[in-house]
Amino acid sequence: MPIVETTYDTRLVEDRAARGAVLSMALCVFVLIASEFMPVSLLSPIAADMGITEGRTGQAISISGAFAVVTSLLVAGLTRRIDRRLVVTGFTLLLIVSGLAVTFAPNYAFLMVGRALLGIAIGGFWSMSTAIVMRLVPQDMVPKGLAMLNAGNAIAATIAAPLGSVLGAYVGWRGAFFLVVPFGLLALAWQWTSLPALPPRRRKRQGNPLALLGRLPVAAGMASIMMLFMGQFALFTYLRPFLESVTRLDVAALSAILLAMGLAGVLGTWCVGRLLRTRLFSILIVIPLVMAALATALIALGALPGPTTLLLVAWGFFGTVAPVGWGTWLSRTLPNDAEAGGGLQVAVIQLAITGGAAIGGTLFDTVGWWGAFTLGAVLLCGSALAALAASHMARRSLP
Repeated sequence: MPIVETTYDTRLVEDRAARGAVLSMALCVFVLIASEFMPVSLLSPIAADMGITEGRTGQAISISGAFAVVTSLLVAGLTRRIDRRLVVTGFTLLLIVSGLAVTFAPNYAFLMVGRALLGIAIGGFWSMSTAIVMRLVPQDMVPKGLAMLNAGNAIAATIAAPLGSVLGAYVGWRGAFFLVVPFGLLALAWQWTSLPALPPRRRKRQGNPLALLGRLPVAAGMASIMMLFMGQFALFTYLRPFLESVTRLDVAALSAILLAMGLAGVLGTWCVGRLLRTRLFSILIVIPLVMAALATALIALGALPGPTTLLLVAWGFFGTVAPVGWGTWLSRTLPNDAEAGGGLQVAVIQLAITGGAAIGGTLFDTVGWWGAFTLGAVLLCGSALAALAASHMARRSLP
């Protein structure tokens, strides 16, 4: 669970110093997210080089998610007496080691070890990031600091898949992963020079984030989040082999579609802001239903390049909006437990990504691509039903 630090350290009162420290963390976020999702566009070449199925290769995403879940729940207790500067730079160093391990992996087992190390870095870094930003900037600047941090996430989510596809075509999948290393080294050096000493603070023992599931509205919301991300990644993880074998696109066209999906997601995030103020639950219910319909349409029309492109652009638009909506829901549902709820949400999302990629990969290998896509559609429908339940519970709790 993230460690909450609500007091701003006066030694970073100078705006320029604080901005540099936050930007150094944003760069690390960019590298972490890019590394996590780069296999999406490289499944086919990795599988061919390792002599394994694309479904087994997809587990490279699920294993990083699994280790991120465990780390996010344990890191606060395990590092409670260590300077936060050392902790966060340690996770950045682990990111670099992971990139090298994957790049030079001689076999599938070594590849998975590298991806497991990445999961530890992801879970640990994200668990610490909010608390560290809250110590770097004054209270009235925390939203801006967090926005800067999440800019790295948004940019990486937009370009990771298409960039991986393009780099894989020119320098191979190993070369694509190796490019993570210099960016990781830059982030490490920047953090080391810009972050001040951040000694841990003595405080009452943090509560268990899992205890929040005892509240029915929270449990319903987290169930909807779980099914949303499971359904999304049961399909999204296996887009490249689908587009290559079913839609029959070359690497250039495939990369263009993935980039268009990312840009559509940026547009969707920009468009939804005002609607969330007044139509929060309507959006949380409708979005997974729309995505389920898109998944079903892909099963029917996947062999046609034109319709498939339009469907995937729409998928990118709505898929990026959904996490923004659930972040807003969290701030309204748990205003006094936002940090514990945020830690729980990170664990649920990572667990969902793990489950979606793992189960989708099994169906991809045993049933066919349409099995993974059907699973995604069913889970997304379940997400809409759970969001509807959360909506009714929220209305009943109003005075």
